[in-house]
Amino acid sequence: MDTLESFDPATGASVGRVPVTPADQVQATVDAARRAQPGWTRLTLDERADVLARAGAIFDDRIEEHARLMTREMGKPLKESTAEAHRLGGPGLRRELDEIVEALRPEALEEGGARSTIHHDPLGVVGAITPWNFPMAMPSWMVLPALAAGNAVVFKPSEETPLCGQAYADVLNEVLPEGVLQVVHGADEQGRALVASDVEMIAFTGSREVGKEIMRQASGTLKRVVLELGGKDPMIVLDDADVDKAARFAAMNSFRNCGQVCVSTERIFVVEEVADAFEEALTQLASAMSVGNGMEGADVGPMVSRRQRDHVVEQIESAVATGAKVLAGGSGHRDNFVTPTVLTGVTDEMEIGSVETFGPVACVTRVASVDEAVEHANDTPFGLGAVVFGGDEERAAQVGRRLSAGMVGINRSVGGVPGTPWVGARESGFGFHKSRDGHRQFTQTRVLTRSS
Repeated sequence: MDTLESFDPATGASVGRVPVTPADQVQATVDAARRAQPGWTRLTLDERADVLARAGAIFDDRIEEHARLMTREMGKPLKESTAEAHRLGGPGLRRELDEIVEALRPEALEEGGARSTIHHDPLGVVGAITPWNFPMAMPSWMVLPALAAGNAVVFKPSEETPLCGQAYADVLNEVLPEGVLQVVHGADEQGRALVASDVEMIAFTGSREVGKEIMRQASGTLKRVVLELGGKDPMIVLDDADVDKAARFAAMNSFRNCGQVCVSTERIFVVEEVADAFEEALTQLASAMSVGNGMEGADVGPMVSRRQRDHVVEQIESAVATGAKVLAGGSGHRDNFVTPTVLTGVTDEMEIGSVETFGPVACVTRVASVDEAVEHANDTPFGLGAVVFGGDEERAAQVGRRLSAGMVGINRSVGGVPGTPWVGARESGFGFHKSRDGHRQFTQTRVLTRSS
């Protein structure tokens, strides 16, 4: 049997391997999940949530094990992996399940002698295709609501992080009935086979190009899809912004997880009056960051692969060759490591100004006015997140409302409070995760009406 081997991107050492699922056996895996699904669905919504909640204690017991595996398999600093592992269990899991249960409870409406009940029923079998950058957190965004709703799930983790995906599934399978959660390992061929199978839904997080291909394939049978795709997130720094606070956010959000985050700050538009101070502060912060093995306390770990590293370095070199100026980094890249880089003078015509980088690069563009900043920020097919920094929060919020992104942060990150959706606009997504309406996307809405 073919196997898929994972290598530590910091050292090149083998981390482990998993058996590859032959593409022609993917449908059989879906069939096995379908056979298990009716028994799972016969449990009530609350009973299913209680079963899943039992996984919380297991996740808590394995925080250190899971954190070390994430760092070794995809490279992020151990402190970031530990934070991700913490979120899988504990009170967070129970809170998420309670939110799902509340979202999926039947609703009743009455008028004129009739009573209608809105039910949120399982679809059947959901295919979940997850990314490598948050290899245990992102599966939970798809697998958890799908299972709680009463679906069976066929889960294909990224071929870059199959061990993390398997470890996540192993915990759930310790509490789930046999067959309800199946795992498929492989790369593009297995992903295409899963989309082509007779699952009722595909949930996918990854590149815009693959998302579009999934939509094309799913259209043949009108499979439900939820797609969280890429971004080229802008940040606007207004003339009354707290420049130091804005620079600290830009450094954190451009360089965390080596910039391999869908809502990383990639384009920064700074009003001319504060541009010198902002660039100086951001340059100092970037230059102070350590680069190295995530297991050894580095601020910035390696890129997940040589292919991703080469893509980022090529964008940097092309930008510099066409007029961008390096303020920090820009060279000294080695193996899978990319030095945190700050560029200024970046234009929309440069590839790095328009194509997703997904690496530790912050691109600064000076603008003469707020209107110019908004025009540049919206000049993209993407629309996942955006951030505005300004001293007058009401004014900053008004600027934020002019942006095309699905999520906008004012003097902070884009993530909303619990209960709000994770949602992209334009070509950054189709459907969304989290929140009442996000959880309901893993269900078939049915209306039952009778005389009251």
